Amino acid sequence: MLGMHDFCVAKLLILSHMLKFIIDFFRFSHAKGLSLHEKGRLCRLNYMILDHISIVNYKNILSANLQLSPNMNCLLGKNGMGKTNFLDAVHFLSFCRSANSALDSQVISHGLDFFMLEGCYIRENGDEDIVYCGMKRGQKKHFKRNKKEYKRLSEHIGLIPLVSVSPADASIIDGGSEERRKLIDMVISQYDNSYMGMLNNYNKVLHQRNVLLKMEEEPDMALMEILETQMAAEGEKIYAKRQDFIKDFVPVFQLYYNRICSSGETVSVDYVSHCQRGPLLDVIQRDRFKDRVLGYSLHGIHRDDLDLRLDGYPLKKEGSQGQTKSFAIALKLAQFDFLKRANSHTKPILLLDDIFDKLDAGRVEQIVKMVAGDDFGQIFVTDTNRDHLDQILQHYSFDYRIFSVENGEINAK
Repeated sequence: MLGMHDFCVAKLLILSHMLKFIIDFFRFSHAKGLSLHEKGRLCRLNYMILDHISIVNYKNILSANLQLSPNMNCLLGKNGMGKTNFLDAVHFLSFCRSANSALDSQVISHGLDFFMLEGCYIRENGDEDIVYCGMKRGQKKHFKRNKKEYKRLSEHIGLIPLVSVSPADASIIDGGSEERRKLIDMVISQYDNSYMGMLNNYNKVLHQRNVLLKMEEEPDMALMEILETQMAAEGEKIYAKRQDFIKDFVPVFQLYYNRICSSGETVSVDYVSHCQRGPLLDVIQRDRFKDRVLGYSLHGIHRDDLDLRLDGYPLKKEGSQGQTKSFAIALKLAQFDFLKRANSHTKPILLLDDIFDKLDAGRVEQIVKMVAGDDFGQIFVTDTNRDHLDQILQHYSFDYRIFSVENGEINAK
């Protein structure tokens, strides 16, 4: 039982925390002229951790029920054993979809009729969120938070911020422009609740315009102009969001690349958009005849891209394997840093899937030092090589857990 002195001390402590929060909020609200990233530095960072997870019939994981470390979770096993599938299940609980499978039905274990995921997340204040997803083959999936089903899955995006770094990130460098737009959209949608709605509206109008362009007979020009006006209006709003993001994001990315490489290389990321050619409505309508011949829309923010360069030359043509992988990892770590200081003020969960392959010892050492620091929150890391994990853990001063993964079975070591 608390004495009067202890009670007064506790009360003063609570009041001091409340006062600090009010001051930080006031500073944030009135920080004119600061970027989103700089404003984030004025706010106290929170965390949300995945405390335990239940997995049933998810790819090759038939059943797993794991208590997790709030800090570092290491999954060790040979290739093809299920390490990436476990990370994908964690990703699914944040984004309502798999990172690796186009259709939800593809995550159901072969020969079985359903899958189920459930994660218990704990916030810094002790509050729990139970996130559930289940789906029977041939039916729609059900996604719930605290037993209440979402009406729109977009309402869930950003609740549990997450950044994933994996070998698939090579597509950001050598893939089509849609891969680089996906990188942008993945970040903005996690801190701006209006962004997914804008994208959905734009894509709906784009689809309707393309249907008209494909018609054999002459389309209704009045309807075409209405769709183009809507497309331009939504497109310019999306462009403004993307432009603001890139302006704040690039310096953070450059800082991370330099920390990984320490080689004096100059890297750049430039945003390229048709909106930079003038009013988007004019740009869209200028080539309407050509669009009609081809049957699709040549211009708009659905063609936006990022120009990635190393020492002034296109990275895709000039970068070595190590430089390319370092570039992709720096992009993702910058994404993490940006998100934790954006509107959520929450450290994202970080997934590191087999990231050390094709990197020299110097780059591995720099990445290890970064992720072992207290800038990061809960981390999940996979590898086939125990030496890499030991390298991380010898720098790591927090609680950690190691799991072995073999043929879909995951066991604590």
